[in-house]
Amino acid sequence: MASQGARCSSATTEKGTQLTQYTYQDNNQQLAAQFAQRFQLLAQNIERIIRGKHEAIELALICLFAEGHLLIEDVPGTGKTTLARSIAASVDAEWRRIQFTPDLLPSDITGVSIFNQAHQKFEFHQGPVFANIVLADEINRASPKTQSALLEVMEERRVTVDAEPHPVPRPFLVVATQNPVDMDGTYALPEAQLDRFLMRISVGYPDHLSEVEVLKGMPTGPQVDRLPAVARASDVAAMIDFATRIHVADPVYDYIVALCAATRTSPHLRLGASPRGSLALLRAARVKAAAAGRHYVVPEDVKTLAVPVIAHRLILTPEAELRELGATAVLGEILTGMPVPQAA
Repeated sequence: MASQGARCSSATTEKGTQLTQYTYQDNNQQLAAQFAQRFQLLAQNIERIIRGKHEAIELALICLFAEGHLLIEDVPGTGKTTLARSIAASVDAEWRRIQFTPDLLPSDITGVSIFNQAHQKFEFHQGPVFANIVLADEINRASPKTQSALLEVMEERRVTVDAEPHPVPRPFLVVATQNPVDMDGTYALPEAQLDRFLMRISVGYPDHLSEVEVLKGMPTGPQVDRLPAVARASDVAAMIDFATRIHVADPVYDYIVALCAATRTSPHLRLGASPRGSLALLRAARVKAAAAGRHYVVPEDVKTLAVPVIAHRLILTPEAELRELGATAVLGEILTGMPVPQAA
């Protein structure tokens, strides 16, 4: 009887464990579906302004929910600033715009301590970087010292003045823009500092039909200032927290590490992706999975995001530059030659 009771108890415990596991999975699946719904709502809202650029909008939102930062590099007039402003308008959160110029000082970004004669002490006055979404327009027009001040805040998520830390709010997204043309009087971002950005993307020109829609909609069509907010800062923070709980199987972890390791041994690259790049790819892949309504990452999520997340972290060898190979092309070869994990 004792052994039968033990078997019954064991069976009951096993059944209870399975039930708990199924409930946990069902709950995560439901939360993933809610994440995907809100993600698409934000994307559709932004597409009212940025026509025909669904991929760029999706990548920008992945940056937001992965707690990364975005660098948009493209020629003038393609909607870089408008994309950043549309994200800020779609989220009911505080946002600031910083126009980078050669005479911009680090304190113009981070803030400054001013002596208060009434209280006989220094008081810290916050700069424009203390916002949920910060648009750094034409970042390559400021001096390296000023660029470094912003990049430090991006990494540390706080400003230290007089040995006192001042954290920036959460969520915190920096969207920086730069033009690859008209380089007179500009300071290119060093490769090591590019690593601070989760992604580098290009908006590109719209297709014919999308540009026609833009022309027809101006000036009476939707404008950024009239774009309604469809999410709150607290909603974004909750979505960020959920994305960190997306399940990643061991083969996917191995795939991410193997991919980044391959960039370090490529004969065409002088510098490959660092462990920061591996972490960035993992965070972005989790958000990509949640945006698709899944509570688990698949290898295709990693493969799709590899170029925007990894390519700007790579430095070509002089021989590769002479052959006019691009980092994107080299990374594409690595992706093609690397086996993708298959479901068991």
